[in-house]
Amino acid sequence: MTVLGLCNLAAPGIWGAMNSLGAGGSQSPQLVNAANALTFCLMVLSCYFSSVLVRYIGIKGALVFGTMGYAPYAAGLYTNNRFGTTWLVILGAALCGISAGVFWAAEAAIAIAYPEPWNRGKALGYWLTFRVMGQIIGGAVNLSLNIDRNEAGKVSYTVYIVFIAIQAAGALVALLLNRPKHVQREDGKTVRLTIVENPWFEIKATAKAFLNPRFLLIVLWIGQAVFSEAVYFTYLSLWFSVRARALGSFLGGIVAIIIGNLTGWWLDQNKISLKVRARYTFWFIVVTQGAWWLWATIVSTRYRQTLPTYDWTDSGFGSGFGVYIFLTFGFQINYLFLYFVVTHIAKDQGEVIRYAALLRGTESAWQAVSYGLTSLTVFAQVGGIYMNFALWAIAIAPAWLVLRNFGSGKEEASQWDRESGTSSGEASGVVVAEENHVPAKVHET
Repeated sequence: MTVLGLCNLAAPGIWGAMNSLGAGGSQSPQLVNAANALTFCLMVLSCYFSSVLVRYIGIKGALVFGTMGYAPYAAGLYTNNRFGTTWLVILGAALCGISAGVFWAAEAAIAIAYPEPWNRGKALGYWLTFRVMGQIIGGAVNLSLNIDRNEAGKVSYTVYIVFIAIQAAGALVALLLNRPKHVQREDGKTVRLTIVENPWFEIKATAKAFLNPRFLLIVLWIGQAVFSEAVYFTYLSLWFSVRARALGSFLGGIVAIIIGNLTGWWLDQNKISLKVRARYTFWFIVVTQGAWWLWATIVSTRYRQTLPTYDWTDSGFGSGFGVYIFLTFGFQINYLFLYFVVTHIAKDQGEVIRYAALLRGTESAWQAVSYGLTSLTVFAQVGGIYMNFALWAIAIAPAWLVLRNFGSGKEEASQWDRESGTSSGEASGVVVAEENHVPAKVHET
């Protein structure tokens, strides 16, 4: 999980670091948001077909391939920032989209299948910590280089040299990952994360999983969770000084790490019924997200009239800056909870892997829409926030139709809390775990 986390830091973590500076650190968010929309559009396709790639190069090969498109994206932002070049921003975004969809699907499958069931939530929280650490590193580097810049504008191009170096190392880090058959777990099971059926079978099985009514009912919920990333990054770039944006990246990452790990710990509390864990988390997210979006709606409406550039020395900075911090808080808890949800929708471990890929692909589709819309001025200023607020409201009822059944009847012993063995996974075309006929836990002497 540490190696997987380091890959996450080097690839999407540093990508998030750049975007947490506000519009990739540029002065205007339009070009970068349009490029990000292209990235996520291509990710939808590459994520959907990632299981076909795994069929030929394996899950570790897919992870290595998935890290390779991120450095060109950072290079595009560097040349745009320093020389005003635009074509490499678009090319880098395209290459990032092709590889990132594979990376997202592969790392999600590894993160769910490698840990023991009783460690799954903590493992996910730990893994996602590395992604946010990229944001913290980016914020710290940028804050140190721009500590005296209390005006609007683009960040120093020196920042991107550090980012490119880290992202270029991502593929080398991925080579350190143990292959599934070499993973040693406390329950004595070996992980066999392979595709055993032909690609056409896998494509049809993935499409069938997407059309499952329970998954379709959470599509809006996925949307309200991830649509916000482009919204609050753009919000930060529009209304705050360079050093305030760097501070936001740094502090937002720290808050996200804390809430992410607390959420993972809570979801692993198997002594508490699944019904209680699912419902308490769901309604906590509903209430807090509603509060953050109401707050954001009020301040962004006012900002559109006054067009401020807030620095931390200015009066009124706290009320606007605080909503950004809480939206990053909400994004992280939403993100981890989505894994919890799709794990419970799946009937067997084979479906867990497919639904993980579908989750990442659906996220990408929503983020493509979000970044595309926020590349337009009116949506960048207020429209994105209004739309996300509305999306939150209409997503609650469909998601509740799915969540209310968690913990009832046979679902009490769920995929999150136990393993289902190999028979169901093999029947579905994905082999994820093989029983070695050893005691439930093996302790070394």
